[in-house]
Amino acid sequence: MATNKPYTAQLQAGLGVVTETKLLLELWEPGTTARQLHGIALESGRFPTLAARRLRNLIMECFAPRYLTGGGAAAAHLKQLSRTISTSDLTQLMLLYTSRANPVFGDFVRQVCWGRYAGGYSQVTNQDARAFIERGIDEGKTVKRWSESTVRRVSAYLTGCCADYGLLERGVRTSRRILPFRISAPVAAYLAHELHFAGIGDNALLAHEDWQLFGLAREDVLEEIKRLSLQGLLIVQAAGELIRISWKQRDMEALCDVLTQG
Repeated sequence: MATNKPYTAQLQAGLGVVTETKLLLELWEPGTTARQLHGIALESGRFPTLAARRLRNLIMECFAPRYLTGGGAAAAHLKQLSRTISTSDLTQLMLLYTSRANPVFGDFVRQVCWGRYAGGYSQVTNQDARAFIERGIDEGKTVKRWSESTVRRVSAYLTGCCADYGLLERGVRTSRRILPFRISAPVAAYLAHELHFAGIGDNALLAHEDWQLFGLAREDVLEEIKRLSLQGLLIVQAAGELIRISWKQRDMEALCDVLTQG
């Protein structure tokens, strides 16, 4: 699930949009296209403060790239889970999908947020984000060089999105405090199974870059997997560097059924 997609400014259409995403998940049904969802959302009256154009951009530029790719599997799973799991857990899953859809954000979380935390720093600033973006531009990660105004805006978007997802403190500010953040058991179970069903082998799974969004290195992931084993969600056998996991669920839908039952 790694991506070589270029960095874009797509986050400007909406940062974490947690509340809006929850509402859209309620309105969306399997098979519904982004265009159809826009019409449903308009008619629902659930977005009274958003103009039709703004709502359209939110769906087309945020919701669809994050949750409707691959036939809408992500939306289907999150819709099912959102009925029972906590908003905090759902937000962690939104972090995962937003990072995949927006590589600039995923790399920022992995490299800068967790890098600063590992370095003993207590804050992340817009200047940190700016330096990260400028480095990415120099490394050719954008299609073309960004203007000064785009660099400035996206720097603020990155830290603001981290705040929406609970990694950094909220509020309008140029320096944000790093908050305590730990992957929850349901989210760890979801990510492990999703990677497995995507065809990733057990050993490769432990080192997948998605875990780094939660500050986890390979040995940390193994500990999370062992905790899931204690909960009966899977069976893990570890002998040195060799890991064998026995997966009890036949697909993601079955796992979501288990997670919704607590």
